[in-house]
Amino acid sequence: MRNSHPENRMIMSVEQQYIDLFSQAEAMICRHSAEVLNAPRAVAFADFERLGFPTRKQEKYKYTDVGKFFEPDYGLNLNRLEIPVNPYEVFKCDVPNMSTALYFVVNDAFYSKALPKFHLPEGVILGSLKEVAEQNPELVKKYYGKLADTAKDGVTAFNTAFAQDGVLLYVPKNVVVEKPIQLVNILRSDVNFMANRRVLIILEEGAQARFLACDHAMDNVNFLATQVIEVFVGENASFDFYELEETHTSTVRLSSLYVKQEANSNVLLNGMTLYNGTTRNTTEVLLAGEGAEVNLCGMAIEDKNQHVDNNTTIDHAVPNCTSNELFKYILNDHSTGAFAGLVLVRPDAQHTNSQQTNRNLCATRDAHMYTQPQLEIYADDVKCSHGATVGQLDEGALFYMQQRGIPVREARLLLMFAFVNEVIDTIRLDALKDRLHLLVEKRFRGELNKCQGCAICK
Repeated sequence: MRNSHPENRMIMSVEQQYIDLFSQAEAMICRHSAEVLNAPRAVAFADFERLGFPTRKQEKYKYTDVGKFFEPDYGLNLNRLEIPVNPYEVFKCDVPNMSTALYFVVNDAFYSKALPKFHLPEGVILGSLKEVAEQNPELVKKYYGKLADTAKDGVTAFNTAFAQDGVLLYVPKNVVVEKPIQLVNILRSDVNFMANRRVLIILEEGAQARFLACDHAMDNVNFLATQVIEVFVGENASFDFYELEETHTSTVRLSSLYVKQEANSNVLLNGMTLYNGTTRNTTEVLLAGEGAEVNLCGMAIEDKNQHVDNNTTIDHAVPNCTSNELFKYILNDHSTGAFAGLVLVRPDAQHTNSQQTNRNLCATRDAHMYTQPQLEIYADDVKCSHGATVGQLDEGALFYMQQRGIPVREARLLLMFAFVNEVIDTIRLDALKDRLHLLVEKRFRGELNKCQGCAICK
């Protein structure tokens, strides 16, 4: 056991197995990655040794016991053995009228054996983070790890120490990527498995892009996925980032999204959990340039013993920025939801405009929701508001609908659908918005989200 600082908790056996693994396999991990990705590993590993996995004693993780999910013995593909699956053959995305540039990550490796026929605009790079780091190390070195601070978060430190590949998107100055980019993360294994992936997204000044990330699990084994996403949005740039999770109840997803926005940039972040096991999403947005605007949205539909925890921070570091935040949960059976959102307005961030809303429906008495909206304001000329509610379906509305011949089950579905519709309507892709309406309806009816003709969705 190690305890390099008196304030640190003792590293327990769950951490020790990974400390031993890294010590034994460090050379292998580095050999199958790129030098730019290897450079911060030693510091990240030292940070992980010092921090360990977060515990519920820490304010940011009070609703999710992260450490226990690392206790089982997972397989890790550190030697980068080939996974026998061609995702282009088995995955069929059933989103009508939405033509996307479709790419895949299998576990935590970018799938490059087959690529979409669509040609991205000149200068745009989308591919394996490892390969781009080998071919263009200066580009990756400038951004990789610059937002994801391993000194502050044990899961981010763990991911940085073990991640070997992922995805990079680079859009040059004033280039517009018209076609939405779709990235499908596939978990595939015959044994309990852990994947550690990275995503690095860079939009230079005036660039525009839209990105949809979908999470799926092929096999009925226990999966643990850690993910660190870093997004740099340049001056006057516009970026939409949508995440859609449709895995299964034996999947644990720990995702950390870090975003930095420059002056007059516009960003939409929308994370939707439709089917999962345990999900912990950390989102940190830094508004670093005047006139920047972020719309941060999310929704979760849960039943059984599912768990979704969203922890968000929006940092207004400069004047004249706008943030709008909206999260909605519908909880059924014995499911658990958590939302903790901090809006920080720094002393120089005058003329900030910020609104934060969290609304939640508990459809059963055994469902639990924890909500913690927070405002920290250190400037005096601002317009900020926040609020949260936890309630049940409106019995008066249910009675009114039944009086007009609508069966109680349909009435409940209609009210729940109307409740989450506000989050879906923030989507700025009409075809995706229409598809989400259908997926949510199927989810409320208890149908698993199986895309037509797809061999992945179970």
